[in-house]
Amino acid sequence: MKEIKINIFEQIGSTAAVSSEDGELSYNRIVKGLEEKDVKVILNFTNIELVTSTFLNAAIGQLYNKYGSPFLRERLKVENMAKEDLELLKKVVERAKEYFKDKAKIDASIKEALGDE
Repeated sequence: MKEIKINIFEQIGSTAAVSSEDGELSYNRIVKGLEEKDVKVILNFTNIELVTSTFLNAAIGQLYNKYGSPFLRERLKVENMAKEDLELLKKVVERAKEYFKDKAKIDASIKEALGDE
C-alpha cells in the first residue's frame, strides 16, 4: 500500500493546530489522499506544540461522516502526536462516531434543548 504523508506543521505553517480553517485544509488533503486506491494517509504532527478539539473535529472528526471506522482504521494513521493530544483525538473520534451514527436525532435534541423550532 502506498503512503501519503501529510506534515501538519508544513500544512498549516504553525506549531499550533487550533483553528477550524486549518483543520478544514487538512481534511481536504486527507480526503484527496483517501480517494486514491490503495493509499494510506499518515498525519505527522512533528513540531506541533498545541492541538485543539476544534482543529481535530474539522480535520479528522468529520471524516466519520464520509467513511466508516474500519476504512479509517486501515487507511489513516497519526504519528508523532503528544500523548495528551492522542487522548484528545480519541475523544474527538468517539464523539464523531456517535454523532454521525444518528445525526438527525442528535440535531433534533440540540434544537429542542436550545428552544429552536
